Amino acid sequence: MLAALEQGGNASSVHSVGRAARAGVEQARESVARLVGAEPGSVVFLSGASEANAAVLRAALAGALAAEDRITRLFVSAIEHESVRATAAVLGETVPGLKVSEIPVATSGRIDLAALRLKLMQGKGRVLVSVMAANNETGVVQDLAGVAALVRTEGGDNSLLHVDAVQATGRIGLSFAQLGAEYMTLSAHKLGGPQGAGALLLKEGAPFAPFIPGGGQEMGRRSGTENVPAIWGFGAVAEEAADFAPEAERLRALRDRFELGLKRLAPETVVFGETSERLPNTSNFAIAGLPAETVLIALDLDGIAISSGSACSSGKVKPSHVLAAMGIDEALARCGLRVSFGWNSGETDVDAALASLNRLLARRAAIAA
Repeated sequence: MLAALEQGGNASSVHSVGRAARAGVEQARESVARLVGAEPGSVVFLSGASEANAAVLRAALAGALAAEDRITRLFVSAIEHESVRATAAVLGETVPGLKVSEIPVATSGRIDLAALRLKLMQGKGRVLVSVMAANNETGVVQDLAGVAALVRTEGGDNSLLHVDAVQATGRIGLSFAQLGAEYMTLSAHKLGGPQGAGALLLKEGAPFAPFIPGGGQEMGRRSGTENVPAIWGFGAVAEEAADFAPEAERLRALRDRFELGLKRLAPETVVFGETSERLPNTSNFAIAGLPAETVLIALDLDGIAISSGSACSSGKVKPSHVLAAMGIDEALARCGLRVSFGWNSGETDVDAALASLNRLLARRAAIAA
């Protein structure tokens, strides 16, 4: 990123500096594509995953408007990121003839495949299904193969699948080509790369109309001057994340150390999604009777940053729609906290967080006594 900033240059310019910027962008495109088993030509760079998710839903519908088999059904799971949920809600209100339906999840946090099958079988018309590879709050990994199979067999030959792979990329193995999805969305900063850089993967032939028209950048699929430093940074972190297994094991060890310590401090601790396959870096837990806001403030004063629900709900502490969809009691859900371990997390961070929680619990016990 520093090299890109020093060099400067617009990647759409034909002079030598512009060509050098373009070369770095195309190298990054190859690196991102390789990370998720895709062709470089399928990668579209944009400002982040929220834009990518919104672009998929809006652009897919717009791209299919002129076709006889226009999209008339949009299914999103009950635990999707707000960028998907909010866009789907707006489309349901503004696009004539479009029916938006929510796919329920089990208490395990995984999509209810039987419910999805029933929805696909009962309705008529072309369908677009949007599901996440792994949940951003609980880390629960979804049965993408099962979802994809149902979309194909019950949704019909012209059915469409979008996978939000933001949390899962670089944590578990993913292959865009093998999954057979028409759309996939990624984010650089979840890998330790720059914030404000994302990617949309498009399968050849998938319905799509430019979400942002204008200068025709990104092969006419997303106009606007490319953020060259962020894209170069995305490419660099994608290269590092290609060999994800060692880092995944390291993060899993940190998460398990943390959860074991939690249960020693407070045996009543509930870890949401614990019985399901989860991402190695995510822990979502609650200690009954200990409000999330209280814990957030106490740990923040000790220099420890955790969150309640999605970090995109900036400054808000409110019950999680993910936990609600899993059937978690609202009182317990209000105690829900999320810890994410990353490239710069270590055992000392885990131990510091546990020590801070221990002090908080001791103070509350003293007050109660």
